[in-house]
Amino acid sequence: MALGRNAQINKVSNQRNKSLSINSLCVTLLPCVFVSVQGMSKERMMEIRRQNCNPMTMKITYYKKPVFIHQGHMQWLWDVDGKRYLDLFAGVATVSLGHSHPKVTEAAQKQLKRLWHTTNIYVHPTLHEYCEKLASYSPDPLKVVYLTNSGSEANDLAMLMARLYTGNFDIITFRGSYHGGTQQTMGLTSNSPYKYPIATSSGCTHTMCPDVFRGPWGGSHCRDSPVQTIRECSCAQGTQTHCSTLRCATSDMCIYIYMTYIVINPTGHCMASGQYIGHLKETFATSVPSQIAAFFAEPIQGMGGAVQYPKNYLKEAYKLVRERGGICIADEVQTGFGRTGSHFWGFQGHDVIPDMVTMAKGIGNGFPMGAVVTTPDIAASFAKASHFNTFGGSPVACAVASSVLDTIKEDGTQQNNLHVGTYLMTELAKLRHKYEIIGDVRGKGLQIGVEMVKDKASREPLPPEAMSEIFEDIKDMGVLIGKGGVYGQTFRIQPPMCITKDDVDFFLSVLNKVVHSYMDRK
Repeated sequence: MALGRNAQINKVSNQRNKSLSINSLCVTLLPCVFVSVQGMSKERMMEIRRQNCNPMTMKITYYKKPVFIHQGHMQWLWDVDGKRYLDLFAGVATVSLGHSHPKVTEAAQKQLKRLWHTTNIYVHPTLHEYCEKLASYSPDPLKVVYLTNSGSEANDLAMLMARLYTGNFDIITFRGSYHGGTQQTMGLTSNSPYKYPIATSSGCTHTMCPDVFRGPWGGSHCRDSPVQTIRECSCAQGTQTHCSTLRCATSDMCIYIYMTYIVINPTGHCMASGQYIGHLKETFATSVPSQIAAFFAEPIQGMGGAVQYPKNYLKEAYKLVRERGGICIADEVQTGFGRTGSHFWGFQGHDVIPDMVTMAKGIGNGFPMGAVVTTPDIAASFAKASHFNTFGGSPVACAVASSVLDTIKEDGTQQNNLHVGTYLMTELAKLRHKYEIIGDVRGKGLQIGVEMVKDKASREPLPPEAMSEIFEDIKDMGVLIGKGGVYGQTFRIQPPMCITKDDVDFFLSVLNKVVHSYMDRK
């Protein structure tokens, strides 16, 4: 059946949500033909999911009433019944350019007709064409590429290469981080739901995440984002206010006290970054040897809930790590390929150059692929033994990924991320001021988090049952988003990077309606 313009969104079928009827919410949808489904029933799919799929598949299934996806086009998905959804999560920040993007689809089909598979024990054109092209997007000296199948595999390999190159073992990462699900990368990951009660990679230490909203320090001008936290910290103006839990004197000097630190700020500027660096120094002094292998950090945390660090934090952290013999690794699995809008790579927004970059997800617009990009010297250490990857850098994967790079440039995708993402965040900030349970809005480009709280004063996370209720209602009204954060308290917005301001307006109307209805019921 055809879905035409000015289509009304399906009414919520759940009896509890009849108050969410959105007859007043109409959106202009692009015409697109829905191919009706002739196949397995939803009941049969769920039966197989319970009986033949690993129980983990059922455990991670989103929604009490799951979405049965059948078809996708750009920022839109359809279920088996023909209901249309605006996809603002992109298969967990993976469909970078859009579902079944015509240019990428054409590149895949062309390569499939020529050669599906060979490995890098042979020399084939697409591998070398892509490696050269990807290296051209990286600053010197990041010019050596090794291709993998996933982000977990890329990070696992980065850990190995860091240890081989430095001769050191210990690796530092942030609390709340997620860097993969292999037994090695589970050691890097600092998020309880993703940790098994088994021995994972030893030598991984987690330092305090410099979260200016939820952490002990932070204020209203700390992060590189169109939207700042509403926490009061007006040291620069010399007014009487709060910095974290401590009070600033009414003068041009501000004193921060935490644990054993007493730091005097003669300029009056917010010192959140310095305080978090102080905690990192404490980690160096107490938790790791004098020489370390690496420091892992996402430019903006993904699974952790789009957490942003204070300005200049990574620059100072990189300096401290290198002084201790370690290399600095940027995990760009979610932030890379222009998603942050202002830069092609998230680390560029911090004015740093890492020693190694890992990437995946958006690299192939949903096609399985990952990469480790590093310096010639670090790459050389990897040749101390032999390593073989059957599917990494396959002809089809390289053809798809090459098309992704070309399409980002041709479609002006990075610029769209900046403009649409900034518009979305500034509009979300208005809803934050309207509703007590929206505690924070943050991010850059189309890497966005909306942190939900019981109330703004306490910043206590909104309980899981409340999060699930709102999450389900947003889905029932035709929008798919994600969840993250240490306590599952943050809604993640990481859509295909082709969304428009009209799409944003639709989502904002839905979110406003859902939160308003939740507050009424509360």
